[in-house]
Amino acid sequence: MKKLISILDCTLFSVAVIAGSVFLFNEVRADDNEIYVDQVGATANIDLEQLGSGNIIGGLLSTHGSMTPFDLDGTTMTLDVNQIGNNNKMLGDINSDTFTGIFDFDGDTNSFTIQVDPTNTYSADNANVNVDVDGNTNTFTLDLATNSLASGADIDTIVQGDSNTVNIDLDVDSATNYIDLDGDSNTVNYDGDGYASGYFKLEHDGNSRSFDVEQQTTLDNDWLRIVSDGNNGTVCVNQDDQGTAVGC
Repeated sequence: MKKLISILDCTLFSVAVIAGSVFLFNEVRADDNEIYVDQVGATANIDLEQLGSGNIIGGLLSTHGSMTPFDLDGTTMTLDVNQIGNNNKMLGDINSDTFTGIFDFDGDTNSFTIQVDPTNTYSADNANVNVDVDGNTNTFTLDLATNSLASGADIDTIVQGDSNTVNIDLDVDSATNYIDLDGDSNTVNYDGDGYASGYFKLEHDGNSRSFDVEQQTTLDNDWLRIVSDGNNGTVCVNQDDQGTAVGC
């Protein structure tokens, strides 16, 4: 059964939208909650909060009631998500220029997947994404822009816990990507492509880490710094500006 979100729902939700249209509803099936968002228009400011386990903020391949999409379209957009609990999912497509994302996840075995402007509708310039993950066995995936059209991206990711996986794919110009990772058996996969300079910094404390880092801009300078304190694990770094193919 679909119903309008009310203060009595287990899912807490607040939203403010200017100069656009947004369609929202919350589905309750058994003990699991769902949030559906379909936003079209400029200057949107959306806040989502879910408390509990087994919940979904959907799109992409979200299940439960086959809910679709978590889809935001428009320029100058801000999305603030707070999801607390275990076995939760946040899955969405964001098509925007000047996008700000604030994501705070607390709990274990959660999955967060975000695509920003995969079809180059708005170029996703000046994206500012802040991610804070606390817990174990979580997977966070961010895919920002395609074909190196976006510029000025600033990504900050803080992860505290064990056995987490961070996947970040940036196809942008002049991107800054900073990851602060604290815990054991964590994995980072970073792929940075573009036409202009990129900066990547990873600070890590913990054992049995796995880092796979690729920076591949076209005939420009990249900067990369990894500081890791711990035992065991593998680190692979590949910097390539269209020279001789290299790899690990």
